[in-house]
Amino acid sequence: MRSITSRVTALVAATALAVAGCSSSDEDGAKAEMNGDKVIIDTLSPADPDTNLATNSISKLMSDKFKIDFRFQSTTFDAAAAKEKRQISLASGDYPDLYMLIPWVDGFTQAEVLKLGTQGVALPIENLIKENAPNIQKALDSNKTLKEMATAPDGHIYAMPQWADCYHCTYPDKLWMNSTWLKKLGLQQPKTTEELRTVLKAFKTQDPNGNGKADEIPMSTDARDSSLIAYLMGAFAYDPVGSNNGTRGLLTLNGDKVVTPIDKPEWREGLKYINSLVAEGLIDKASFTQSSDALRAIGDNPKAVQLGSVPVLHPGIFVTLDSKDGRDKQYDSVPPLTGPTGKSYTGLQYPTSISFTFMLTNKASKEAQIAAIKMLDYIYTDEGQRIATMGPEGVGWVKPGPKDVALDAKAKAAYKPLPSATTPKNISWGALAQYNNTLAYRNAQAVPTDIYSEAGYERRLFQATKQYEGHEDKAQFFPTVSVWIDPSFGAELATLQTNLDSYVLQNQLAMITGSKSLDTDWDAFVKGLEGVGMPRYLELYQQAYDKYKNGK
Repeated sequence: MRSITSRVTALVAATALAVAGCSSSDEDGAKAEMNGDKVIIDTLSPADPDTNLATNSISKLMSDKFKIDFRFQSTTFDAAAAKEKRQISLASGDYPDLYMLIPWVDGFTQAEVLKLGTQGVALPIENLIKENAPNIQKALDSNKTLKEMATAPDGHIYAMPQWADCYHCTYPDKLWMNSTWLKKLGLQQPKTTEELRTVLKAFKTQDPNGNGKADEIPMSTDARDSSLIAYLMGAFAYDPVGSNNGTRGLLTLNGDKVVTPIDKPEWREGLKYINSLVAEGLIDKASFTQSSDALRAIGDNPKAVQLGSVPVLHPGIFVTLDSKDGRDKQYDSVPPLTGPTGKSYTGLQYPTSISFTFMLTNKASKEAQIAAIKMLDYIYTDEGQRIATMGPEGVGWVKPGPKDVALDAKAKAAYKPLPSATTPKNISWGALAQYNNTLAYRNAQAVPTDIYSEAGYERRLFQATKQYEGHEDKAQFFPTVSVWIDPSFGAELATLQTNLDSYVLQNQLAMITGSKSLDTDWDAFVKGLEGVGMPRYLELYQQAYDKYKNGK
């Protein structure tokens, strides 16, 4: 897989340059393909196993409403496979008129957007928006961060990101602990790092699931969804979040100076603490390698409840919601721990969607461009959001009744999602359409007050997240989405990012699991950061941040 990916990367660069050389700068260059009165738009999008975009209810609705004949090329929700197919389409030159993607599956990075935009593959759409999309324009004008993240340094908008004010996603570094086990053992939720150690030891040794076997796993997670290092590190140092379901961030701010926390003494102390829990068998070593399916298999093990605590975004990742034995209701969130020096941080992810998911290419005709942007503009309305993300009224959602309560009790309920178990499959675009999912919109959904019911799940996450709000350190938060690197440094930055991410991940895991020593190998790790380009990485981001701060 790694060799394929590297070949694809090289092909993309070569192909994109070739495309840029032969493509017309005239946006009307492509000739419209029509099917009757509908403009054909070749579209590449991910789809889950229950979704057939060609026959999907929303595909048909959008097709009829905006006179579009979608020719979908569907990928998968497997991020690696979806991104590879996306890259192959670019490398081969056989790419679509429109990429419509999902942030946490296969969204384009800022660097990729810049590259494709400056090479002429991605069309600038700011004028298209001004002329045809008043709702998108209103969102850009009223949301400073959205406008900053959408607008490249040359003033063009080459692609649109989704905007999803997912409150519980804003604070992703959570820990979910088995409250039933705590109650059985006469323990309280831990508040400090050492209290957590005491609880995990009890989970390991005192048979809280009551089956007479030492099969309890005090703490586990999976490699993709883990917030293990981040949650525990928060008791020692501020850990920047980074991308959706991806590698952690490397940057924080010290005043207006761009720095990294990972070479500081506090970071070392955090890793020492995590290593001590692993060494005592309180953290499952499989946490750093196992898949989400493997974690779910443990969480759903019909023979016994085995998981004591899991650091992930939400419980639905590791246990089936609305389980027959009610085990999913046993897990409650644990607020950020306090460390030995009194620190108690949590990571901040803002905005929650940081990649680009709507990109028109130079293969799209003017007619296709206008139809696609008008469709997206409809999705930017509340009506469009409801229908596109949930399905038609009466099928995926209904109007709230007089007794229904909005997610935010201060808001008026505007719509009521129907439980997924009762709705037909293939009726919505779901996450593919979350383009203007504002806090006001999300908070107006009617959600049952029983937080442990499947329908009340969003309220459960909303209430849990309140425990984390305020623990973020906004003074250290680096506004990644608003800070654009000069395109001339794009290739260099991409190489630095890849090398640093790999180096940091491998060495941190080695020091946590004990194959390297935090006593004897730490200095070499810090020195090695220079060898993989950390000083240059910080320099490039400092230059970009200074320009951002100066309004340039």
